[in-house]
Amino acid sequence: MTVYAVEGLCVSIGGRMLVHDMSFSINAGECMALVGESGSGKSLSSFAPFGLIDGAKVTGSARLGGAELIGLSEAAIRPIRASKVGFIFQQPLNALTPHLTVEAHLLEAAQTKRSHPELLDLLAEVGLENVLHRYPHQLSGGQRQRVMIAMAVVHNPTLLVADEPTTALDAALRVDVMALLGSLRRKRGLAVLLVSHDLASVAAHADHVVVLRAGVVEETGVAAEVLARPQSDYAKALLAARLKPTQQHKPSIGKDAPILSATNITVSFEQLGWGKPRLSAVDHVSLDVGQGEAVAITGGSGSGKSTLARAIARLGPCDSGDVLWGGTPLPTRNRMTRAHRRLIQPVFQDPQTSLDPLWRVIDSVAEPLVYFEPEITKAERERRALQALADVELSDEFAARRASQLSGGQAQRVAIARALVANPQMLLLDEATSALDVLTVAGIVKLLQKLRAQRDLTVLMITHDQALAQALCDRILVMDAGRLRS
Repeated sequence: MTVYAVEGLCVSIGGRMLVHDMSFSINAGECMALVGESGSGKSLSSFAPFGLIDGAKVTGSARLGGAELIGLSEAAIRPIRASKVGFIFQQPLNALTPHLTVEAHLLEAAQTKRSHPELLDLLAEVGLENVLHRYPHQLSGGQRQRVMIAMAVVHNPTLLVADEPTTALDAALRVDVMALLGSLRRKRGLAVLLVSHDLASVAAHADHVVVLRAGVVEETGVAAEVLARPQSDYAKALLAARLKPTQQHKPSIGKDAPILSATNITVSFEQLGWGKPRLSAVDHVSLDVGQGEAVAITGGSGSGKSTLARAIARLGPCDSGDVLWGGTPLPTRNRMTRAHRRLIQPVFQDPQTSLDPLWRVIDSVAEPLVYFEPEITKAERERRALQALADVELSDEFAARRASQLSGGQAQRVAIARALVANPQMLLLDEATSALDVLTVAGIVKLLQKLRAQRDLTVLMITHDQALAQALCDRILVMDAGRLRS
């Protein structure tokens, strides 16, 4: 039985057509994957028919359970979303309300009273225990994604829309989450619309696939057949895209002259519950980074790599340990000066949330200069912001856009430009490409390689992607349970 079907679907924003004449259908218990690079229209075509894209004009047909969605008012489509569709978003931390517990989230999503045992059973079904009274910030990335999945199915929908549900997770968690989605689909008879940029990985889980490029369907068919014998050049490129180790590694910098030296860095956090000891997140870690060197810290989710990097850059807490820059101690976090702050500039995992949604791109890129060089004019700030955009290969046309008008790859380039405008000596890349498709990641890696050469930049990269680390970095350090493995 067909649960969801679109025919001749077109989506435009501001008079610009972004999705062209898309058609597909999903039966109960089946998974349809929309695959393509960043900006191809995957998320747009998935969410627009349900009224979840502001300013989108949608034409064609989208029928859920035989009922037409296109043309419905917000008041008419809201109860359909609430009762018949479950949504899993790419960044669960952004989608979860920080002051609500897991229990409150589930009750809000269910919209009807559910008993305590029922909620515990649901959490057990998605592989969670003892989290009902926790808040989002007290959960790991994998736990937050499982909470989002539980919220998506608590009201027993017929259709599940999963938008890049694993991109921010490490390899092991990606496998677990995809296996969970497959189990729920079979057990509950769900129709699943899966949005992904990874054609090779979805082929193992999807029954059918639609390959999108710039809003146009390049290829469609049985997932296994498209993977084995892709017909379009674009599908072939998606399958062939693999990061390759750089051939221009610099020799390791001697420990007698590191630009950055961290010694015995220790970070711990309070645990939920009275009388529990503090949780050790980083345990007496030491490392050196040479001038112009790129060093990757890899490890699984919860290994402490991001906590370590933030402690070193004085962006996060640090219980003890010393950090030297060029042989001079860096002050503690609350005593950092402007001169200290501009030495190390961060690029975060989700650029969309690090950019103010109400600001123009040029204002976001220029903002660091307001802090670092308050004496310069607005015209000079904007000139340097435009130059920073050019340095990351974005034209002046992007200056007037808002964050919501950027693809993931474009937003990450804006975030890099924002870091570069301060003229730092080191970039801290914290999972800066984990939410991007393979083609876009390859472009970002090429850009970072160019910037390193042009500016003699030092790079400290946090990633769970070994291929990415090998492609960009000179050395790779592996972190596990708060310690660096030799």
